[in-house]
Amino acid sequence: MSSQNRSFYLLAKSALTGALGGLLFGFDTAVISGVTHSLQLHYALTEGEKGFTVAIALYGTVLGAIFAGPLGQKIGSRAALRIMAVLYVISSLGCAFAGPWWTFLFFRFLGGLGIGGSSVLGPVYIAELAPAKWRGRLVGLFQINIVIGILLAYLSNAVVAHFALGAIEWRVQLGVGVLPAMLFMALLYTVPHSSRWLISQNRLDEAYRILAEFGSPDSQAEVDAIAASIRAEGGTAQHSLFQSRYAKLIFLAVSIGLFNQLSGINAILYYLNDIFGFAGFSSVSGNVQAVFVGLANLVFTLIGIAIIDKIGRKPLLLIGAVGTCLALSGVAWVFHTNSHLHLLLPFLVFFIASFALSQGAVIWVYLSEVFPTNVRSKGQSLGSSSHWIANGIIANIFPYVAAYSKAMPFAFFAAMMVVQFFTVLIFYPETKGQTLEGMQAHLGLH
Repeated sequence: MSSQNRSFYLLAKSALTGALGGLLFGFDTAVISGVTHSLQLHYALTEGEKGFTVAIALYGTVLGAIFAGPLGQKIGSRAALRIMAVLYVISSLGCAFAGPWWTFLFFRFLGGLGIGGSSVLGPVYIAELAPAKWRGRLVGLFQINIVIGILLAYLSNAVVAHFALGAIEWRVQLGVGVLPAMLFMALLYTVPHSSRWLISQNRLDEAYRILAEFGSPDSQAEVDAIAASIRAEGGTAQHSLFQSRYAKLIFLAVSIGLFNQLSGINAILYYLNDIFGFAGFSSVSGNVQAVFVGLANLVFTLIGIAIIDKIGRKPLLLIGAVGTCLALSGVAWVFHTNSHLHLLLPFLVFFIASFALSQGAVIWVYLSEVFPTNVRSKGQSLGSSSHWIANGIIANIFPYVAAYSKAMPFAFFAAMMVVQFFTVLIFYPETKGQTLEGMQAHLGLH
């Protein structure tokens, strides 16, 4: 193998490994949609308790996202991701063999910690390895893996349901997640630390070696540039994110996380089978139609990642806001009029395509690149935390609101996409093509 091919192989393997946390994130996000009814019957849950059972993992993600940033800054994203992988393994096995309701909640919560942590650490790890010209596409691998995980969950649920396993069906559906979790854990022992993190720890010799292995044409100059950027931020010491100079970046991180969830994406993914049930589809039919939604998610995420470094982050967000608003308005109309139910699947596919092309492709890239090195993990934590807090609240109350009015939540989500369009149009800067070190000047931090 030539040195150039070897460098590409190492970069691709490291980026894909970091992105595998996204696959587990996506699988855990979607697999619950196929078991909510079984869990409600098995544990005799009220609608409120069902919402809490779905949302308990999301409360774990909030804590995972909050604490993963400082942890990644301290021990490195790679080492912190290993901890997240262990949590995934324990959660998958624990949910599959759970006894009383509280034990199921406990293991779902552990899985949430892993999801929240990997949503911070995976994109940061990839961003700190990737050359500027490929960063959008490589960090986008995290989102691609999320949607692959979602599709695999829907497929897995449909396949397991086909065998009609009765009382243990939901346990098998949840337990399947241990396989990718163990693969993720094993691969994390075959990839290096990020060179930028090593430089922040003054481990320069290791950083030179890794940059050379990754094909840097001048690893000395690259280390010097990264070190100079860190010194400009005040050295290798830990820094507070909440400074006035970072106010704009904090707004960008919090708002992109909030709008991601105010689109209704995860409420729809968590309760997709229930939504089809509202329209009169059977559970088997709902499982099959969920696969179509998952396929659309994958296809349009691939398109979004392919064009993100050409078209840019901001145009994709604007295009997606228009598409998701129109699709959500269509779903609200179907439920409000209780007619044309056959249009529900096309509207949901249009929604997921618009989301995947825009917010799905952009959020983790944008969060991973706008913050300086010394606060990057903390900034990613902040954006992820706003994402997961909104996710938890929405997932918890969706069953209540939908029970009152099936159209209301979708009308609300559509209105939020109008707000997002104008917020992005007025306040969001474009970040494509900038190096992580050059980004600070581009955003006016110098």
